[in-house]
Amino acid sequence: MEDLKTKVEGIKVEDIKTVAENLSEHAAEYVETYIKLAVVKATQKATGIATASLTAILLTFFCMFVLLFSGVGMAVWIGEELQNMKAGYFCVASFCLLCAILFVLLRKKLIFPFVRDQIIRKVYE
Repeated sequence: MEDLKTKVEGIKVEDIKTVAENLSEHAAEYVETYIKLAVVKATQKATGIATASLTAILLTFFCMFVLLFSGVGMAVWIGEELQNMKAGYFCVASFCLLCAILFVLLRKKLIFPFVRDQIIRKVYE
């Protein structure tokens, strides 16, 4: 107990002030560094999401052209086989309508959860 009193009495008020000032400076630097780190992390995540979104949009754009031209080609081929061009286009249109109906029916069970999971995975990467 006497040893503690000796240590406390030996510390000067100026030393305590100096230590407190150093501590406050270090705390301020720590907070600034933490804020900068948070900004860098947020920017990195936003960049990753933007890149994934742009890639998905471009891929969708090119796939639409592939589907358009392959659909026209398939319609012409079926029309030639049936010897009725209108029937070929009708068959392809019927197939596209069937795909659209399936998409609408399965969107809540398959499509939305898949897209949601992909977005969440990108955010937490």
